[in-house]
Amino acid sequence: MKKTNINKAQEDKKYLEKLEILQRAKDQKEKQLIVDFETDNIEEIDRVKEILNKNFDDPQEKYELYYNGIQKVLMKYLPKGKDFKEQRQIIYDEKNMFLNRGKAKNEKGIRGSDGRMTYNEDMMKLTNLISDWVTSSQDPVDLYQKLYDLNEKYEYGHQNYDYTSQSFHKSSKISNKKH
Repeated sequence: MKKTNINKAQEDKKYLEKLEILQRAKDQKEKQLIVDFETDNIEEIDRVKEILNKNFDDPQEKYELYYNGIQKVLMKYLPKGKDFKEQRQIIYDEKNMFLNRGKAKNEKGIRGSDGRMTYNEDMMKLTNLISDWVTSSQDPVDLYQKLYDLNEKYEYGHQNYDYTSQSFHKSSKISNKKH
């Protein structure tokens, strides 16, 4: 009978400890007090609510930027047809390197990231770059170079296709510095 009472007491103690742990977990951790010494007011700020109420990314804006601000314009102004498919793909890959913050395709052609889901600010940068290109030259080589330079600026790297990619990039850099 003593063992049963001891076991019961241990179980009760463990139960109370669990309740205490759960109660502490329930307590809000992200509250902050701000004291205004001029007015002697104390203000409590709930940091979690403040963070959750921020509008980080707007899905509608993201859709509009990607499909109407980037893809639609590229499809309209880049050369069309089968003969230019490879050239368009090179530009799209450089665009996607930026939107995916340097995530290149692997040897199977899989990037493992989706540029349509990138940050709105990155899409805005790209939209501005493309609109500048449309109003200035509309030359695909110029667009490629602008995208290449943008990726260089952020140190994202580039989609390499074979050993000639790097030598092409080096020579285009030298050529641009001369002009």
